Amino acid sequence: MKRYFRELSVLGALAAVLFGMAIFAPAFFSPQPLLSLLTREAPTLIVACGMACVIITRQIDISVGSMFSVCSVCAGLLAARGWPLLLVLPASILLGAGLGAINGLLIAGLRLPSIVVTLATMVTLRQGLNLVRQGEFVNLPDSLQWFGLSQRSGQLVLVGASLAFLVALALAMRHLAAGRFVYAVGTDAEAARLAGIRPQLVTFLVFVFIGALTGLAAMMNLAQSPQVQPLSGAGLELKVIAAVVVGGVAISGGRGNLWGAFAGLLLLACVSPALTHLHIEAYWEKAIQGAIILLAVVADGLRSRKAKR
Repeated sequence: MKRYFRELSVLGALAAVLFGMAIFAPAFFSPQPLLSLLTREAPTLIVACGMACVIITRQIDISVGSMFSVCSVCAGLLAARGWPLLLVLPASILLGAGLGAINGLLIAGLRLPSIVVTLATMVTLRQGLNLVRQGEFVNLPDSLQWFGLSQRSGQLVLVGASLAFLVALALAMRHLAAGRFVYAVGTDAEAARLAGIRPQLVTFLVFVFIGALTGLAAMMNLAQSPQVQPLSGAGLELKVIAAVVVGGVAISGGRGNLWGAFAGLLLLACVSPALTHLHIEAYWEKAIQGAIILLAVVADGLRSRKAKR
């Protein structure tokens, strides 16, 4: 129980929010609005899974928002030129993996700080996309909307796919050697090296992994809109990092799990619709989310200090 105190605390906070909504705004639990909320957050969940792996290895990636925008625009252009979904999907994933590999090579190969590298790639990709597109939207073919299904069926597919991926990755992190390598590198890279693990390779592959997931998330987002905005990924990096940290993944690395990240994402995602249903000004959303993140970081710091005593 003590081991999962942080995750249980987040679940308790989420339960309290939902209980409050059940009393003061029961319309919040209408099936279609709930399904729409989960559908909007499905791409974010996919990226958050990758971010959890990155932070567990004691790294950070703040370029995912820019990578998301680049993958979205490129995939949208391919779809607009008549490429079928079966080709656009792997192309988006490969593009994301390639962009992640650039980060990985600079961080793992040259041993540069991840915050500096990903800040540089974030700005470069975002400004490059602005220069090329000049704010122009990409119109998508009708066949791409909801993957050719009805809206409700498409929503169910997106939510089901994201949850299935969450479960599969959580089990892999717990039971497969690759998952244990990620935790080992984040806990103590030198000890992991002495145990036969290659920390630099693990770090490189983790950045390739989050890049590929960002490309997948971009495709999941394309299915929900008739157009692609060049800055569709703006703010995504802060959202996923916040969800992961709130969910109990230690920013110092080596600790946390995907279930906590999922709970953290749901907690932050409920803030905006809760304010809407309670008729509270929308500008309180960022303030409340910031307070939640601050409390999570403080709790993590206190826990680390207690563990060192």
